[in-house]
Amino acid sequence: MNRLELEGDGCIRMATTEDAASLAAIYAPYVTDTPITFETDIPDAAEFAARIAGVLRTHPFLVLEESGEIIGYAYAHPFGARAAYTWSAETSIYLRQDKRGGGRGSNLLAALEAVLAAQGVNSAVAVITAPADAGDKESPSMGFHRARGYALAGRYERAGYKLGAWHDIVWMIKHLGESKVPPPLLPPAEALARIL
Repeated sequence: MNRLELEGDGCIRMATTEDAASLAAIYAPYVTDTPITFETDIPDAAEFAARIAGVLRTHPFLVLEESGEIIGYAYAHPFGARAAYTWSAETSIYLRQDKRGGGRGSNLLAALEAVLAAQGVNSAVAVITAPADAGDKESPSMGFHRARGYALAGRYERAGYKLGAWHDIVWMIKHLGESKVPPPLLPPAEALARIL
């Protein structure tokens, strides 16, 4: 299995369906306690396994391990259903809440972007929840992505209502390389092998 070894006792590797229970446990508090995801029902391990398998058909789904324990994950999927969107991908990243910080999210996002770039994906799009009526104030996730080269592409005001408040959705975009003509698209596993 291809792995990207990190400094210390960590690695990033492609997810498998056997990781589903761990990933569902990481995701659960984001569903129940935050507006970061607009999902309101916690997916179980079987649902998560189906999601992993679905993503891996066309895009990377990475996990971050420390000391053999999964503490985070990041994945991408098509930005839109039409064929011309093939070279734009929406990204998501989640860390176990007691493991946030320390560069873990940066490592995961950088690895995800590297696999996407190796695949031939042109643009990574982060879809981020932000407080409604916050004006120009950035959410922590917006600041995280801006510091890693993402630029604001748009805002949908009061897009969702969760946990007693309205929330905006912000799109941030990062171009991952030159726009090749015609653009390639490699399977995610082959793209991961190219970056190791």
